[in-house]
Amino acid sequence: MDALQEMTSNLTGTSRAILISEKDVDLRPRSPDNRLFLLKIGEGSLAAGGRGGGFGERKVIAVFCFQSRDGEWSKLFEASPEQMDAFEVPYHVSRLPLTMNDGTEAMGYGVVEPDLVGEFSKKAGLSSSA
Repeated sequence: MDALQEMTSNLTGTSRAILISEKDVDLRPRSPDNRLFLLKIGEGSLAAGGRGGGFGERKVIAVFCFQSRDGEWSKLFEASPEQMDAFEVPYHVSRLPLTMNDGTEAMGYGVVEPDLVGEFSKKAGLSSSA
């Protein structure tokens, strides 16, 4: 599975995913260069309880970083279990429009915040973004 397919699968699958992106999320081939982090959130009895936006305990179970350069997506990072605690879901997550690779629009959850992408990149040991 290539990086774009993996990212799309995580965004459209049944698990919860939070995006932290430098720019608006546009997965089409001619979209501007972008870097984003995808945080998968744990499902379970506490996952929807009591927090704003229905995110409950916000337990991060997987972290990926993807980057688009010249229309090609690549996966730059996948967190090991030991690295998970370094990545937290920001409290200001909201609904986020996504343009999928076929041009259709979808709604996800996340935030467009270049500074936070920079912080996450440092935690992942990556150089400056896109």
